[in-house]
Order: sequence, then structure tokens, then C-alpha cells
Amino acid sequence: MSRFAAPIAEQIWDMKYRFKKADGTPIDQTVEDSWRRIARDLARVENDKAHWEEKFFEALEDFKYLPAGRITAGAGTARQVTLFNCFVMGTVPDSMGGIFDMLKEAALTMQQGGGIGYDFSTIRPRGADVHGVAADASGPLSFMDVWDAMCRTIMSAGSRRGAMMATMRCDHPDIEQFITAKSDPARLRMFNMSVLVTDPFMEAVKADGPWDLMFGDKVYHTVQARDLWNKIMQATYDYAEPGVIFIDRINQANNLSYVETIAATNPCGEQPLPPYGACLLGSINLARLVAEPFEDAAHLDEAALQELVATAVRMMDNVVDASKFPLPEQAAEAQAKRRIGLGVTGLADALLMKGLRYGSDEAARQTERWLHAITRAAYLASVDLAKEKGAFPLFDAEKYLASGTMQQMDEDVRDAIREHGIRNALLTSIAPTGTISLYAGNVSSGIEPVFAYAYTRKVLQKDGSRTEEEVVDYAVQMWRDKFGDVELPDYFVNAQTLPPTDHVKMQAAAQKWIDSSISKTINCPEDISFDAFKDVYMQAWDDGCKGCTTYRPNDVTGSVLTVSESADTAPGESAGAPHEVDGGEVVYMSEPLDRPQALEGSTYKLKWPDSEHAIYLTINDIVIGGRRRPFEVFINSKNMEHYAWTLALTRMISAVFRRGGDVSFVVEELKAVFDPRGGAWVQGKYIPSILAAIGGVIEQHLINIGFLEGEGMGLKSDPQAQVVNMDAPRGKACPSCGQFDMVMIEGCMTCRSCGHSKCG
Repeated sequence: MSRFAAPIAEQIWDMKYRFKKADGTPIDQTVEDSWRRIARDLARVENDKAHWEEKFFEALEDFKYLPAGRITAGAGTARQVTLFNCFVMGTVPDSMGGIFDMLKEAALTMQQGGGIGYDFSTIRPRGADVHGVAADASGPLSFMDVWDAMCRTIMSAGSRRGAMMATMRCDHPDIEQFITAKSDPARLRMFNMSVLVTDPFMEAVKADGPWDLMFGDKVYHTVQARDLWNKIMQATYDYAEPGVIFIDRINQANNLSYVETIAATNPCGEQPLPPYGACLLGSINLARLVAEPFEDAAHLDEAALQELVATAVRMMDNVVDASKFPLPEQAAEAQAKRRIGLGVTGLADALLMKGLRYGSDEAARQTERWLHAITRAAYLASVDLAKEKGAFPLFDAEKYLASGTMQQMDEDVRDAIREHGIRNALLTSIAPTGTISLYAGNVSSGIEPVFAYAYTRKVLQKDGSRTEEEVVDYAVQMWRDKFGDVELPDYFVNAQTLPPTDHVKMQAAAQKWIDSSISKTINCPEDISFDAFKDVYMQAWDDGCKGCTTYRPNDVTGSVLTVSESADTAPGESAGAPHEVDGGEVVYMSEPLDRPQALEGSTYKLKWPDSEHAIYLTINDIVIGGRRRPFEVFINSKNMEHYAWTLALTRMISAVFRRGGDVSFVVEELKAVFDPRGGAWVQGKYIPSILAAIGGVIEQHLINIGFLEGEGMGLKSDPQAQVVNMDAPRGKACPSCGQFDMVMIEGCMTCRSCGHSKCG
């Protein structure tokens, strides 16, 4: 009998976490093999390896403990990838050489699979003097553009884009440009962005007082604090960024405030970290721990919870010793403090099983009690590890116990730490769990509410066709199995109907016992008033949250849920009429273009592994309005087995190119083709099929001639395709599978069709 609770769970495992050879041949034959691989690897640092391998396997079994994706995919594979999810890079020096040294470090970290955060407040503002070269500084935003371009070219862990967080202090002279930077839908798309909001700033906002923007000791401008706050609010109201991080609150509560100052977070915001800080993540699946679900006696098995938490803490502590690190500074930082981020997933499902409405006062109280129990268990388990293996090297009992978080800790836990020390400086964090929640059977994600009770997902089959299957929330499926397909009780609520204030209430309840932070998205209806929207952020501040991220459907990032295909004509245009976008780069024409007598082009050689003969692609271009665009393609090979399909591909692609318009969707269609026999590794990247490789060559040509801005920037579907569903709102397509099925989950756009997430 399959261990998977839903077909999507097995598909996510196969696509994301199953260990395979370079040619796609599975090494993990079953999910039990994956659990065994992880358990064995994390037990190898123990003296009694066999005992702990079994304990770790039991924790992983049936998806009770869910290590983050990097651990699940990378542990025991001997690949050169880090098992850590989160990095904040070193402090960016205010010098050209230092800035580009930091850029190199970022590239090396993302190459091994790490998401990174940076504070750009340390770079002098635009227009400031640059001594010695008689020039003005270009400012931090210009260097962020450089980081963004670099990130586009780095494949994180060989399979996905790197994710980045950029922060800037609310008193930096360029803060207003930072706030509005992403109003341009093509700018800084590889970054999540958050403003570091200080306590004095919030006091000035409430008092409607003045606020100095300064760098070093120089005041560049003075503004009204409330005006600046309103600019932050307006930007996030209009296009969902920047987020807000209450940075003083984070530093005051930090267990390690005596040895570090935090100025940035990882890409999803749940892990505030010092320079070169690193943290790994994992989640307790609360949905698997509720006994007698939907009955009056429904309860969380707290004995099982305590044992599971203790095992999870030990596993995560072992990752610190078992993992590779992109940079030696990151390894030293991790070893000195042994930070881990144990969190939860399936909270909303567990509340439903107890008959509690997410967002109610009782649900908030229950959440606080559960998180308190997890935190107690985690800290006591870390004390036990300290008895056995020693406290973290920078432990100082007096200073540690005087920190903000530890002052509210239970006295027996404080006494144990005072006597024995503690192995891990910080232990709890609530991360985005979008993909691992699907892998666990579509449990609710992190501490988020259920996103939707059920939805229809398009599944790519091996023959290239797509079928539809229903994906049902884990708790909803349990209800159906127990009571049949009857109407759900009133306490079943989802993210689409929940008031924003209920989101904040739940975040604040969980935050009380989380020593790091929380990745949480507060979904807001599109018609929420601006004043009501601002109240959400002020509530988050007043209720003790460490940050706030909202998502309101908007024109830049699209709708919360999108399922329609694009229209056959642009808005306001008639079919066949010329239509120009971005200065004439895209021209739709009613008739195919005539071929000129002579064309300029390029020929590319594609060598597919295990193939005797190379494939040669010639792509010729035409110039329209001073801009080059692709006109035709020729695909040739000495391998006669390729003859029929290469000829067909030549004719079809050339016919599409000649009709005009934004033909970049051809690239994305080809790149999405998966060969059921497996793909191949080409120049350090896994390519799922030879057709995908051809798509990659065409994409590179389009970049070379300026038709595309960069890799992955093409359309995901034909802009002149027939409309499938005009009733549903339209938004962004998934960059992995091309489906219009992206939703905002815990601050990350996540595809419900394939599980792709920018953040992991």
C-alpha cells in the first residue's frame, strides 16, 4: 500500500526529492528509500549510528517530521550541495571592490543551493561623493540590479533559480527609491524586498513627527515619518512589496544579542540572521499527530509530540556537522552558534480536526499552547544534547538567559540551561512549507489557513498530454473519508474568505514561542480599502509580530489564483492589427512576413550525451523597426532517426516565427518537454529532454539578439491562443511547468500544478 496520501504527493517526491542518477534513473526506488537515505546520512556523526538511524527513520516515517527540501533532496547523495536553506551574506562594504567580492560570494552560495539575504543599507546613497575619483555614487539600487542580473544566470542546486532578500533601513537616504523599485514589473524580480523598520520610526509614525534620512553622520533629507510609512503602505498595497521587518524587535528578542546584530533575513523572512549566518529548517507535521480527529475527544498526542521534537532537534543538530557550506565563513558561523529552525506545518488542518475555526480566539489560544509545548520540548532536547556533546561554543549562561526571548521561558527550562548549557543557540522558526506540504499529502502549509478545500490540477503525462486530477486538502479528505461527501461544518474556513485581522491574530499567537521569526502571508481582498490595509500592519506591530507580509491581487504580480489562458488579442486591439509593446519589441501582424533575399543568423552545435551525431541549429533573423527578431530555424543532424521530427520542428517553429508577435512562448514550450526515458546533464544543468535542449539553444539566441532580457523571461503560453476561461482572473504563469496556477503561499508564489516555488 502506498505511503502517499495523494497522487500529487508521489509526483512531488519523484520530481523534487527522489534521488536519481544523472540520466534520470531512480536510485531511491520507494519513499522508504528516501527516508532511509536521509536517516543514515544524519546518523553518521553519531557514535551509535545504527540506533539513531532507526530513530531518525521512525521520525521521517509517514511524514511526521519533514526536513526542509534541501535536506530531503540532498542528504546522503554525496552531491556538492548545502543542506542549509538560509543564508545572510557578509556586510556589503561601501567600496567597488568590496561590493563585487560580495557578488562573487552570492554566486557561490546560490550555486550550491542556498537562498540568501542582504542588507543594502551599508552602501552610500545615490549622488554621494566618491572620494578619489571625482564622481557621484550610483547608490544601492544600481548594485541591486547587478545582483538581480547575476541571480538570473545562476541555477540554484542545478535545478531552480536562486532566491534573494534585499533589506534597507527606514532611515537610508535612498529608502523611497527602494520602496518603489518594484513598481516596474521587469525590475528586481529575483529579489524579495523588505524595509527594516525601527522602533523610533514607528513612534514617529504614531506621533506624526519628522524623520531624518541619513548615511554616516550626514542628514540628507528630513521627511514626515507618517508620509514615509504611507509610501511603504501604498507600494505594498499596489504591488505586494516591500514587506516590513521590525528590526529592533528582532534584535531585542534575539538569544544571541550579546554577540551579534541582525540586519537582514533569508528570502522568506522567517530566519533573521547575522552576517554569514546560516540556518537549516524542518517542520513537525501537526496534521499527523491529532488523535480521534473530528471527534469530541480530538487531541494532539503530546507525548508523541515531545518524542518527535526531541528526535528532530537531534537530526537537525547533526546537519550542522554533516552539511557542506559554500563559504568557510558560513561554516564557522554555523559551528559557533549551531542555529536550527524547527517549525510546524499542518497547523490549520490540526485545528480543523479539533473542530476549531482558524482565526478564532480559541484557535489562537490552542496555537499558542501547541507552540509552547514544541518550544519547551525543543529547548529541553537541546539541553540534553549539551550534556552529551557540549553547548554551542559562544554560550554564556548569564548573557544568554538575559536575552529577550529567554526572559519569558519557563523557569525549569531556564534552570536546566543555567546548569548544563544548551547545544543550539536558537531552535524555532516557521518556514514556508509549500512543497513539502504537498509531499506530505497536501496538508495546510506552515501556520497558514487552508488555501482551498480542493482544486483541479493539470498533470503532464509522459506522452506530452495533460490530464486533470482533483487535489484535496488533507483534513478535508479525512472528513470525506469519515463522513462522506457531506457539507463541511461552519468552522472550515480558507484563505479566500478569512479576514486579514484573523491572519494577524494567528501570526501573533505563534510568534510568542518562536525564537526566530515566521514566514506568513496575510491574504487581503482586492477591494480592501487603503486605510483598512494600513490597519493590518499597525495591528501586526501592536500585537508583537516581528514583521508583516501581505498579498493583495494587483496588476504587477497578478491575482491570487489564476487559471485562464491568455486572449487572442491584446486588450483594446483588434485581431490582425499591429500591436507594439515596450518600444516596438513585439509586433503582431495579420499576415506572415515575406522572406527577404538574405538574412543574418547564427549556427549552434548541440551535442546530446550518448548520441553519436550532434544536432546543428541555424537561426536566421529579420530586422523590423531597427530591432532583430527570429524569422526561421533549421535543424539538421546526420542521425537519420532524427530526420522526421527535426524536419517537422523546423517547419512548425519557422511558421510561428514568421507570423510575428512575441514568439518566446516557443522556447518555454520546448523547455517544458520531459523525456520519459530521462534527460541528461549538460554543462552543469539537468536538461529533461533533447527538445528542451533545443529550446535552450533558441532561448540563448533570443537573448543574444536582444529579443529576450534573460533566461526564463519568455512567455509561458501563446499570447494569441484561444481563450479557455474568461471568467477567472489572469496572473503569472509557472516558470517551471507553464501552467497558470500560481498562488501566494507564505510570501512565495507557488505552483499548485507542479509544486514549483521561487523560495524552495
